Amino acid sequence: MKKLILGLAATTALTTPALAEQLALEKDVLTFGFIKLTDMAPLAVAYEQGFFDDEGLFVTLEAQANWKVLLDGVIDGTLDGAHMLAGQPLAATIGYGTEAHIITPFSMDLNGNGITLSNEVWEMMKPNLPVDAEGKVQHPISASYLKPVIENFKAKGKPFNMGMVFPVSTHNYELRYWLAAGGINPGYYSPENVTGQIGAEAFLSVTPPPQMPATLEAGTISGYCVGEPWNQQAVFKGIGVPVITDYELWKNNPEKVFGLSAEFAEANPNTTLAVTKALIRAAMWLDENDNANREAAVEILSRPDYVGADPEVIANSMTGTFEYEKGDKRAVPDFNVFFRYNATYPFYSDAVWYLTQMRRWGQIAEPKSDSWFDEVAKSVYKPEIYLAAARMLVEEGKANEADFPWDSDGYKAPTPAADVIDGIPFDGRSPNAYIDSLPIGLKGEQTVVGEAVQG
Repeated sequence: MKKLILGLAATTALTTPALAEQLALEKDVLTFGFIKLTDMAPLAVAYEQGFFDDEGLFVTLEAQANWKVLLDGVIDGTLDGAHMLAGQPLAATIGYGTEAHIITPFSMDLNGNGITLSNEVWEMMKPNLPVDAEGKVQHPISASYLKPVIENFKAKGKPFNMGMVFPVSTHNYELRYWLAAGGINPGYYSPENVTGQIGAEAFLSVTPPPQMPATLEAGTISGYCVGEPWNQQAVFKGIGVPVITDYELWKNNPEKVFGLSAEFAEANPNTTLAVTKALIRAAMWLDENDNANREAAVEILSRPDYVGADPEVIANSMTGTFEYEKGDKRAVPDFNVFFRYNATYPFYSDAVWYLTQMRRWGQIAEPKSDSWFDEVAKSVYKPEIYLAAARMLVEEGKANEADFPWDSDGYKAPTPAADVIDGIPFDGRSPNAYIDSLPIGLKGEQTVVGEAVQG
């Protein structure tokens, strides 16, 4: 009731005429969806810390069964917005899968994922892995050490199955990236065959995040790529070993976004601004004072209404560490990044990277011009909304001017070779040159026809 009263007060009695004009909310009762992962934290924090209330928003947060149900909810209006895979707004907008124009004014985080292998696979790999002076396995671990294991499976007539959370998820593309960087073909998509397993040496399929550990334990899959806390859960249960984090795969890579339909944003521009303001404040809170609030965030996320995992499991990564083999806990202060490094700014170059991976693996079946990548990125990622919200926060004394990239053209500086596991730099302004530089994957005019790459 307190939240409802505060929301009504904020929408009917704003303090100055200027603010009343800026924040006259078109809709103040909202429902947002999320999946039970720690990177939904900005939504939970914005709710629990009263940042939605401060904007006059009465918000309900609802966990969703899977990513498809979540996307469908945003499209049909059951949900006003949601914690989304970064690939979902892009795929929907270009008509891959469910077609709808989805936008994002806010990127939710950087990093936060890992790749975990079963104990069986780990024991087959471990004797060949390099170790440091203390006898600890050296990280990052290349997928080239997995290649002999896959060949062993094949010799025994067994497929090597791995899980990822959704066909257009960061996890799918990161798992594919890691495998390909180690010389393993993760397979292609075609318009006629959307399994993604054409020509595959490792067979990737969809498993919902909370089900990953149980599916691994059952032996249905031999490894997976997922967000937290489901890699650390495998360690705690003693059923698997995380072999690489996505921070090691690609330093400070983009992860989830907050998505809403273009139709909603157009009909409710002030509400969209207000939501973005609240989410920016939540991200700031999560990272401020060198992650001083992370323990409090762990307590929030551990509640059944949010992630619902044991606090100890969530804290294992959320507070700046990451455990690989049981007992091998290492400092990874940037495993979860919510605000620093301009994490919340929706960069066009992030969108372009996702689109390059869709093209690389055949989800985008035909070659596209560099200008096409730029146009799609700009139709989905909306930094102008983000910066308008940030400007309001600065003027209200709730954010610092220096914390936002006011002069950005929407493209990050190219990712240097040293920040990526395969040593291949990425420049979002030259997507086709980047695609052609990758050793495994479609290039140039190539397409997938039947069971083969042609061109």
